[in-house]
Amino acid sequence: QVQLVESGGGLVQPGGSLRLSCVASGNIKSISLMSWYRQAPGKEREMVANARSDNWITVADSVKGRTTISRDLAKNTVHLQMDTLSPEDTAIYYCHALLSTHSNLGSFYDYWGQGTQVTVSS
Repeated sequence: QVQLVESGGGLVQPGGSLRLSCVASGNIKSISLMSWYRQAPGKEREMVANARSDNWITVADSVKGRTTISRDLAKNTVHLQMDTLSPEDTAIYYCHALLSTHSNLGSFYDYWGQGTQVTVSS
């Protein structure tokens, strides 16, 4: 009933930038939080940044200063802009949303996208 679809991944040269987008669709009633996570090979999934509906934003220390997250509340969309990429940023990037649907009586649950591969290499 709910889908999160990411776009914008691919191969990026060191020092370059990326912009990821995620659109949530389906039987959505309300989205409390939208986030980006990433998982590098052999490592645990980690939070990159999140944005609440009240515009409170959190960015992980590891990417702070070169990462911007933004939401379009009307379009159920979240974007991630990362600059000055290095090979350490290579990972699968996942979109996450904490949302309620019209069919679950207002309870909020976690939803995940399929992930988009970002590879930083020359």
